[in-house]
Amino acid sequence: MKDKKVTPTQKALNLWAVILIVWSIYRTYFKLPEWFDEFIAKPLVFVLPVLVYIRSVEKKEILSSLFINKNFKSFIKEFFISFGVGLILLLTALISVYLRFKKVGLFGHFPSLNQFGLIVLTALATGITEEILSRGFVLKRLYEESKNAYSSAFFASILFFFLHVPILFADLLLSMVTGLIMIQRKSLTVPILIHAFYNVVVAVSFI
Repeated sequence: MKDKKVTPTQKALNLWAVILIVWSIYRTYFKLPEWFDEFIAKPLVFVLPVLVYIRSVEKKEILSSLFINKNFKSFIKEFFISFGVGLILLLTALISVYLRFKKVGLFGHFPSLNQFGLIVLTALATGITEEILSRGFVLKRLYEESKNAYSSAFFASILFFFLHVPILFADLLLSMVTGLIMIQRKSLTVPILIHAFYNVVVAVSFI
């Protein structure tokens, strides 16, 4: 009996599984500050293996392989699209915070300029690393094989959940929306910005 050939998508999912295992071990045994997780651990665990895989296994150009748009003129348009979708997700984020902590502090105490700056930078770092792995890498390859935007976005969202236990409906909605937008626009910029906006709202709500 001949062995079945491993498809490019299966290889990509194998890499994702290894990343999940490494991340799970890290989160279980290492309790380091949030800044270390977002600025050092996630780039090393989520992004570096993906970049190495694209260059060494797929032998492709990195930016186009992740749907990262090189046309900076379109950035402003994508920023406003992201902001609009982010506003729609604002209510979902507030409900999510309330369900977890039985309070919403978004309108009670706004952080200082330094605090807010750190929140924004952390949110952008999180959005970049998680979207590169979950959307730019995993979802793009699922969609290239199936050509079905909805099933690809849904399956990628399920995988996204494993990085975000406990599972919340808000996370599913965020993942589905950003996935479908990425496929429709063929750009990872909007998902990154939406993800960052969502994280900023949730972080400010904690204060």
